[in-house]
Amino acid sequence: MIHVIAEIEINEGHREDFLEEFNKVVPLVLQEQGCIEYGATIDADTGIDRQAPLRNNTVTIVEKWSGTAALEAHLEAEHMAAYRERVTDLVAGATLRILQPA
Repeated sequence: MIHVIAEIEINEGHREDFLEEFNKVVPLVLQEQGCIEYGATIDADTGIDRQAPLRNNTVTIVEKWSGTAALEAHLEAEHMAAYRERVTDLVAGATLRILQPA
């Protein structure tokens, strides 16, 4: 099993537009072979002193896959190519972190 944390930096003022497009693809991704978890998160305003500063233009995608082959198939899926095309003008940058249980 692998975990994926994708931090997506959204162009100013377009986070809701991005989330609308992202949420359209979620049901398709959850049906993919090997997908265990897939969802968008945003920074929570908790008031906890140790929390890092809030990022209003960042969406963090939290994913869990059965393995690398499932993730690679996901990245090549037709619906993901269409999704990336729809959000390209909304995204300023992205970081993909792939993790394994310790």
